[in-house]
Amino acid sequence: MSTGKLFLIPTIIADGSETKTIPPIVFETLKSIQHFLVEDVRTARRYLSGLKIFASIEELNFSVLNKDTPENELPELFKPVFSGHPLGVLSESGCPGVADPGALAVAYAHQKNIPVIPLVGPSSIILALMASGLNGQQFAFHGYLPIDAKECAQKIKQLEKESTQKRQTQILIETPYRNNQILKHLLDSLHATTQLCLALDLTGENEFIKTKAVADWKKNVPNLPKVPAVFLFLA
Repeated sequence: MSTGKLFLIPTIIADGSETKTIPPIVFETLKSIQHFLVEDVRTARRYLSGLKIFASIEELNFSVLNKDTPENELPELFKPVFSGHPLGVLSESGCPGVADPGALAVAYAHQKNIPVIPLVGPSSIILALMASGLNGQQFAFHGYLPIDAKECAQKIKQLEKESTQKRQTQILIETPYRNNQILKHLLDSLHATTQLCLALDLTGENEFIKTKAVADWKKNVPNLPKVPAVFLFLA
């Protein structure tokens, strides 16, 4: 029996945005998939249920693949593929494999010569970059900043130096409850002329995207809501 394929299934970024951000090809492809690798079974079931394409969510099979999954568990997780079935990877938000543990499954698939099929969908990182007006030809995604205030400030200054040297847009994310702390660190640590973009609740009802110089942000510092956010800057 030939092996199946690994499908990278995009998920929504903002609640209720299925119809405007998930393309028809995803709906069609999902109809043939019964086995999934997911970060959280509960949210994966809720997402797939919301798409209203399965007669019963109970008939689907979910296995957990998260940041704590050891590589030696991958052969077991890929059993459906080795039996000829398609296997879908679902992120908690956006596109699998981008700032996401799904990359582990993709790497394993390549090692085993399993076809990898990425499907089009929303990525907060790319959407924020597109809308920022900052350099879209030289950019880097750095994930989360250090929690310690001193280390955070040092990291920001280091990234700003790299941005100056390379004309590189630096892209960061943060957990929603720390949005205001990160904004404060950015405003305290970046030079006045550095361009800073705040991209909040992308694809959601309260989407907000704005780019201004740090000096201009300091004139009226916003109180950021606890929503998913992307921070971008260019020195």
